[in-house]
Amino acid sequence: MAEGNSRFSVYNQLILQICKMKMFSVSHKTVFVVDHCPYMAESSRQQVECDVLTKSRAQGVIPLAPVSKSLWTCAVECSMEYCRILYDIYPKDKLVNYIVSDSEFHILNSWRQEDQSTHELMSALAAVGPPNPREDPECCSILHGLVAAVESLCKITELQHERRTSLMDMAERVANRGRIICLTNAKSDTHVRMLEDCIQETILEQNKLAAGSDRLMAIQQCELVLVHIYPQGEDTLVSDRPKKEISPLLTSEVHSVRAGRHLDTKLNILVQQPPVSNLFNLLPETLEEQHANTSANYDVELLHHRDAHLEFFKSGDLHMAGTSTRENGLKETVTLKWCTPRTNSIELHYCTGAYRISPTDVNSRPSSCLTNFLLNGRSVLLEQPRKSGSKVISHMLSSHGGEIFLHVLNSNRSTLEDPPSISEGCGGRVTDYRITDFGEFMRENRLTPVSESSHDPSGKLPAERAKAQLERHTRYWPMIISQTTIFNMQAVVPLANLIVKETLTEEDVLTCQKTVYNLVDMERKNDPLPISTVGSRGKGPKRDEQYRIMWNELETLVKTHAGATDRHQRVLDCIVACRSKPPEEEERKKRGRKREEREDRTEKNGSKDTEEKSWQESERLKGLLDKEEQEAEVIKDSPDSPEPLNKKPRLSTEEVQPPERAKGPVSLLSMWTNRITVANSRKHQEFVGRASSVNNKFELYQHLKDENGMDVHENGKASR
Repeated sequence: MAEGNSRFSVYNQLILQICKMKMFSVSHKTVFVVDHCPYMAESSRQQVECDVLTKSRAQGVIPLAPVSKSLWTCAVECSMEYCRILYDIYPKDKLVNYIVSDSEFHILNSWRQEDQSTHELMSALAAVGPPNPREDPECCSILHGLVAAVESLCKITELQHERRTSLMDMAERVANRGRIICLTNAKSDTHVRMLEDCIQETILEQNKLAAGSDRLMAIQQCELVLVHIYPQGEDTLVSDRPKKEISPLLTSEVHSVRAGRHLDTKLNILVQQPPVSNLFNLLPETLEEQHANTSANYDVELLHHRDAHLEFFKSGDLHMAGTSTRENGLKETVTLKWCTPRTNSIELHYCTGAYRISPTDVNSRPSSCLTNFLLNGRSVLLEQPRKSGSKVISHMLSSHGGEIFLHVLNSNRSTLEDPPSISEGCGGRVTDYRITDFGEFMRENRLTPVSESSHDPSGKLPAERAKAQLERHTRYWPMIISQTTIFNMQAVVPLANLIVKETLTEEDVLTCQKTVYNLVDMERKNDPLPISTVGSRGKGPKRDEQYRIMWNELETLVKTHAGATDRHQRVLDCIVACRSKPPEEEERKKRGRKREEREDRTEKNGSKDTEEKSWQESERLKGLLDKEEQEAEVIKDSPDSPEPLNKKPRLSTEEVQPPERAKGPVSLLSMWTNRITVANSRKHQEFVGRASSVNNKFELYQHLKDENGMDVHENGKASR
């Protein structure tokens, strides 16, 4: 037991060492060495207009002359911008040591956390002041600062000391890497090579000193970034050079940059180079600022950690049209847009991460408007396009404690919600998962402890045998009931259980062949199959098509295992042989198809037959009514028989309107309604006016005509 614990402890320490080694990358320590020699006081020749803000000028007032910054001012500004971005995004993990070099070196801060701020550095730079152009150039050199930079890299930071203390006996495993950024005005390429050789020698000397000291750490890797600054309008004497390995301990790269805005752009790119930044640019487009009932649309460029988009890159859902690359691939951009819904409640959104941001141009009006908007307690929702063409609200900008963070919003189901049902799938609600079959599958593939005495003849380890069995069982295993036919049939169960075995016996082969013959017999009898009709209209596929689907799926299942042994291949050959039907079988199939077509036609014509029957019934009823009318007329017209009193009204053919064939078929409702009407008319005394009407018309006020001597007809006949 003690031995197992010791092994576990060593394993944990090993993992911890790897993590710590990765944690202290080159970007953990950055040393700025800025040249303070007299030639840095030279003008950059990039003019800055001081009178540009004056809209109206009184007469006689001389306009202000433009000014230009010195090389020293340009170097200080761009280095401070580098530190600002680094401190905004990495307030604790990334440290900067600032050194000024002239006749000697001046260390402006230390690796301590309280010295890591732009305010401390600006105060120290103000105390140093600008370079003195009257100073003797021979007494000044950038080498003083470079040597001090190597010595500073050997010093232990607070984080390194904490890791070394936690590892105790294995403290030497903590990595010590760093970067030196030198801003100077070099004389030539030969001068640059001399500086590189000097740094290489200094690293070797300092490593020897660190080997015998507990307060120093040997340098394992050092990156030298030499930035040659020269004025506008002049030709550079130093050539650009990409990263080059000088020795296993030192790599070097050279950048020749004009002073001014070009220098700012170059340092902005350097701060984003891996592993310093792992940053992306963020451009929330169409940001709106409400001032004086007006809105302005503008773009804001923000820097943040790469992990803010890591989940979208992993899922492959990030639309590549929203990304771009600039400056030879060193600067990656993701375009995010201001989303319409805005809210002040941060708690309404489920966030999976929060990352600090830093504006690229902190003094621009758009950046200032956005910063003030967020610091006032407001939030901004951002959306980005997907590959499918839709958009998703992916991020949110909000401030906490005076610092602005980019929040990553979860676009999937929140872990705080109730767990999803097993019937819910990625593409929506799927309700026909093979849950019962999956439970049986898990029972068949349970893992159990194996004793050391057990030995497999094949020489495979138990874990390897378990993986092989799991692979065989899952070569063909549909997850949804509607996607399979054979796994819904009890007749196929023996074959499906045997075919996944690693080896088959002769008895197993006979069982599989018997299963195939049973399926052939089912097809001959035209037995129905459990074909799913989900998502299809009508009755589903025809019987022949059902069996074709079943045979195809069965062949697919057996083919996945046919290469295991010859007996597996015999099962496949049996299926192929049974599928090739003889001519008489095909003829029987044709007769079956014709019979099904006749049944379909019969079902379609069933309604027509019903209509024909209803027409015949109406004709029969009409004939009966005509016969009854003729008998009634004979009795009435005979002179020997008086007309009976209170006689029930006769049913005339005019009262029953038989359906006409030209107007279409008569419905069952119409037939029943007519029959009820005729039956009811026989059960009451008819209205005198309707009974005495002529052509369904009855003349009113007949007594007035009698008084005037006019003839009155009754039912169209003269009165007697």
